[in-house]
Amino acid sequence: MIQMGKWITRHKNMILVIAVLLLIPAVFGYVTTRVNYDVLSYLPESLETVEGQEIMVDEFGMGAFSMIVVEGMEMKDVSALEEKVEAIDHVSDVLWYDDMLDTTVPTEMLPTDLQEAFFNGDATMMIAFFDGTTSEDTTMDAIAEIRETVGENAYASGMSGVVTDIKDLALQEMPVYVVVASALSLLILLITMDSLVAPLIFLVTIGMTVIYNLGSNFFLEDVSYITQALAAVLQLAVTMDYSIFLLESYEANKKRFPGDKNRAMAHAISNTFKSVSSSSLTTIAGFIALCFMTYKLGTNIGIVMSKGVIIGVIACVTVLPAMILVFDKAIEKTSHKPLIPSLNRLSGHVIRLRWVALAVFAVLLFPAAYGNNNYEIYYNLDTSLPEDIPSYEANQKLQENFDMSVVHMVLLEDGLSAKEKNAMLEEIGEVDGVKWVLGLDSLFGPNFPDTMLPSDVRDMLKSGDHELQFICSDYASATDESNEQIHQIDEIVKSYQDGGMVIGEAPLMKDLSDVTNVDLENVNIISIAAIFLIIMITFKSISIPVILVSVIEFAILCNMAVPYYTDTSLPFVASIVIGTIQLGATVDYAILMTNRYHKERVLQKRSKRDAVLIAHQTSFKSILTSGFCFFAATFGVSVYSRVDMIGSICTLLSRGAIISMVVVLAILPAMLWLFDGLIIRSTWDMVKAAIPQRDRQNGNIPIEKES
Repeated sequence: MIQMGKWITRHKNMILVIAVLLLIPAVFGYVTTRVNYDVLSYLPESLETVEGQEIMVDEFGMGAFSMIVVEGMEMKDVSALEEKVEAIDHVSDVLWYDDMLDTTVPTEMLPTDLQEAFFNGDATMMIAFFDGTTSEDTTMDAIAEIRETVGENAYASGMSGVVTDIKDLALQEMPVYVVVASALSLLILLITMDSLVAPLIFLVTIGMTVIYNLGSNFFLEDVSYITQALAAVLQLAVTMDYSIFLLESYEANKKRFPGDKNRAMAHAISNTFKSVSSSSLTTIAGFIALCFMTYKLGTNIGIVMSKGVIIGVIACVTVLPAMILVFDKAIEKTSHKPLIPSLNRLSGHVIRLRWVALAVFAVLLFPAAYGNNNYEIYYNLDTSLPEDIPSYEANQKLQENFDMSVVHMVLLEDGLSAKEKNAMLEEIGEVDGVKWVLGLDSLFGPNFPDTMLPSDVRDMLKSGDHELQFICSDYASATDESNEQIHQIDEIVKSYQDGGMVIGEAPLMKDLSDVTNVDLENVNIISIAAIFLIIMITFKSISIPVILVSVIEFAILCNMAVPYYTDTSLPFVASIVIGTIQLGATVDYAILMTNRYHKERVLQKRSKRDAVLIAHQTSFKSILTSGFCFFAATFGVSVYSRVDMIGSICTLLSRGAIISMVVVLAILPAMLWLFDGLIIRSTWDMVKAAIPQRDRQNGNIPIEKES
């Protein structure tokens, strides 16, 4: 590795030129990678609801729909508006009552189902169907054009409207996320480091790796807006440690090799690669664990973020050394006295109060575990958006005027008689929360010949092999009432036809809930097992991975318990990804301290007391810097973001970084002290070195100088 380090220092200018040139294809890859704003599209294709959506597109030529509420408009004007909406590109059809009856027929003479479905006072509703799926660009463009067309007294609701609003908000906010995260991270670095130029070099290098990472996503089918929004922030937060370690190693080696900066950097590269490549494995393992989710959003986040960490490691030992060598004089000229005083005495106090730390651990463990297991999760996507966006207002109008929240669809195969379909729809109509049920037979009567049906209505509701029925629900999507309602409707449909399906927004969200509940448990087990194995191999120990993983898992429990005790509900994505990300990203703090403890115990033959103290002293500042950088990068986004799906994740990450930092600094030393004998008996090189299990030194410990 020394030889590679020497090669890098000799070719630093060439490396920087290549790094800059690589930005060109990276930027092209970034702008050409499609961003997906529909989290429901990541559900497994094997689900019945997803299969039903595919049938809708293939056979009916429509993959999404939107309910348009019109207020205070005369019938002829509504009819004209319907024609305008139908003329919009990628609107496949619009269903309104004039498709069944002439507008001259008084609404009072309409069947009850039709009245309830399409009219209430001076408000009427039409359903616009799109030839693309909910999150296709064409559908979102059509929604935007519908909003321009319908004017002030009409409102387009539905999942396609929600996805369109998510896109608009995300596009506005994403550039600000990067600026806020970079500015706050820079502030932390300027306070904790001894140079004014070095933090800027760090941010420039990490910024380049972020562009490389986002640009290399072109090989993926698409990137979720959540992944896109978090990638830069998380990569900045997670890989900053590597840059700090390289610079510290370089400064130390400059003292070893005065006057030979290239040699000093070559050794720094070697030291950094050995340290960072092993410590980054735990972070990568945390992200890769997400790839084992059946809900493919986890795979999307896992691939992008693990790739980002790998790119960050490579840049840390190639691009960053070249940058530091080029700007070495500027770094030296802007060096100043440390702003943070020595923390050695504080380390001494932490060690002396170790039993207090263990008592706090014991007292908080049960309430933290209870809170972690009982916080509320929400799956309704529009809950994560602010109330002043168009889709929220449209959904409110739908609720106010028609006392409805969502429409389910029943997709039936050919073969059922009109009598059977009517009987089925009558049973469905008796289910709690069902407001009305509409199908061809309920609209025109079971004895109405197919040949006499209006062609546009027949084509809209019946294809060669399938027929559609609409069910209006009083219940909002992703609620217990809605899920139970869908379950009952599905049982009724299956009792008449095994191949019948209940599809739509609410059934998809029910499946989302079922799938992610299983994923949450599986991902946590996989991430813990993978990180446990990495630590076990690194330290050749059975006890050390148990202690380190337990300490970080305790920090995760404390973090995830806060929503329960503050009565805050979390988006489903946050509850899944936080545990793995916090474990993978912050277990490095514990590894850093334990590695020094291990070194002092084995190589320096220090006593337990001295080994724990020195480990704490030497890692204190690094852990503080890393923890506060992680906090700064994510906290700013959590405060700024109006998309709760992103804001909640960043809130949990920022709080988790601080909790992990405090737990490692306060409780881990006590754990190392308490289980020192067990560690010695279960760690290979400690057993081999025959370290005495009892310390001979019982007196006061001298405060070691900070290295």
